[in-house]
Amino acid sequence: MYLSSAEMKTSDSRVKTQRQLEKEKRREQLLAAAGRLFAERGFAAVSLDEIGAEVGVTGQAIYRHFDSKQDMLGVLIGQASSYLLRTGKELESKYSDAVERLQHLVELQTEFALSSSDIIRVQDRDLAAVEERKQREIRRTQREYIDIWVRAMQDVHPQETDDQRLVRAHALFGLINSTGHSFRGMAKRKQTGSFLAYLKRMLPQMAMEAIHAAPEE
Repeated sequence: MYLSSAEMKTSDSRVKTQRQLEKEKRREQLLAAAGRLFAERGFAAVSLDEIGAEVGVTGQAIYRHFDSKQDMLGVLIGQASSYLLRTGKELESKYSDAVERLQHLVELQTEFALSSSDIIRVQDRDLAAVEERKQREIRRTQREYIDIWVRAMQDVHPQETDDQRLVRAHALFGLINSTGHSFRGMAKRKQTGSFLAYLKRMLPQMAMEAIHAAPEE
């Protein structure tokens, strides 16, 4: 499971035709299939025909929606990064208290990690395969998102440098993303929502404790 493009994009109030809606739905299906296959086998090992077969179309039909398999990869990772940045900016504007803002940022990242573990795995392994211009755009978006965390932690750890707070941010992403990826699979295999609910409670609590942790002098 992963957050859909509709959830990752701003709402579009324009009235759309049935044909447009069906095209968007097929595009969503293709992205979801690509995300699953890329996560399972790696970008290089998956063909367009295999992606198309997952949703009942030919590989050639994918060109109606994407320029190439590389384009699909860039869209998949790029829209996820844009979603996190956009939502992170909204939280930064809404919550003036740094601790409260961090709590909501942690909840955002936890929800993303548990719902979009395939995208996280694909990004970690295959971002370098994205077209160079798109790759630079994605990395810039991700840096801006990380900066939101670094700014929030400035009030919690004013004695630290931005580089030190950057290390904290990456450590938090590692905690949330890797744990969410590893154990969401366990919850899925056991077909139980109780373990997933446990992760949604436990991960934010652990992350907030890590945010306040201070090294001994």
